[in-house]
Amino acid sequence: MTTRIRVLVVDDSALVRRLVTTALAEASDLEVVGVAKDGVEAVEQVAALAPDVVTMDIEMPRLDGLGALTEIRATHPRLPVIMFSTLTERGAAATLDALSRGASDYVTKPSNTGRIADGIAAIRDQLVPRIRALVGMRKLAPAGGRDAVRRPPVTVAPARASAGRPDVLLIGCSTGGPDALARLLPRLPATLGVPVLVVQHMPALFTTMLAERLDRDAALTVREAADGDAVRAGEVLIAPGDFHLRLRSSAGQVRVALDQGPQENFCRPAVDVLFRSAAEVYGGRALVTVLTGMGQDGLEGARVLSAAGATVLAQDEATSVVWGMPGAVSMAGLAQDVLPLEELPARITRALS
Repeated sequence: MTTRIRVLVVDDSALVRRLVTTALAEASDLEVVGVAKDGVEAVEQVAALAPDVVTMDIEMPRLDGLGALTEIRATHPRLPVIMFSTLTERGAAATLDALSRGASDYVTKPSNTGRIADGIAAIRDQLVPRIRALVGMRKLAPAGGRDAVRRPPVTVAPARASAGRPDVLLIGCSTGGPDALARLLPRLPATLGVPVLVVQHMPALFTTMLAERLDRDAALTVREAADGDAVRAGEVLIAPGDFHLRLRSSAGQVRVALDQGPQENFCRPAVDVLFRSAAEVYGGRALVTVLTGMGQDGLEGARVLSAAGATVLAQDEATSVVWGMPGAVSMAGLAQDVLPLEELPARITRALS
């Protein structure tokens, strides 16, 4: 028997509420059980309706989305909350604040809601997969929800001859990644001794602000990568939104090459692009870490690096917001260790010491 996913839609705009409810109504496994016009109503509706997931606007009267999120988290720490954001500097900052307060994920509002059909399609394509990924494990059998199927056991990759001390740390993440990075990078020492390359699925501007926030708390230097940047030990370079990040080696110097080639795994930047190019430059002398994220981006790149002798680590399911990306790597038998997020910094430091 199919259990439908119950959604509460929160937005002060009647047009946006209409777009969201119409988009969700097209999915047979989703049911909009209520709407709220501000944060006060949202908190009340969560208590009254017990939804499986909440979509939350940020800027609202009486109580904004950040305030409502804080109140909801106090009583419902694991309820998935997806924020609606604008592609502006203010919207990016508010979204990152929301993610740091426990928001599960975010979607960007359509830039032009003049054409209703286009707005509905844009919301549906972003929102429905996220709802299914975030709620799938909590429901008995949501239609089309792969996460609801009983998982095969994780196979830890066997110990093997090392390709040598890693010369680079590669990190891939998506849903839940900004918070995971905020908890992981500050616990890596300034003496790490290798460069760090990160792909986090985020739009342009969001990655710029994410890098700035991470740099404030980390001992390592964190910044958004630019085309032609030299890859240096002690620096964390984050792929900019809407650009693939590749590595190129010339005259003994590894540099960043950015491009807007076709999306891979529906993503740009894509983790697989970085991982494959790193295999060409470093071979097996790489330490790969796959953190929380929806989908399977990073799986094939991790396979290439693992075959070359690289060490692969994955975040465990219990500490992942969505165990899509690390789960794919883990169940493929590519990870030497599948660990809680809080154990990964020490494991990374140990592998690089």
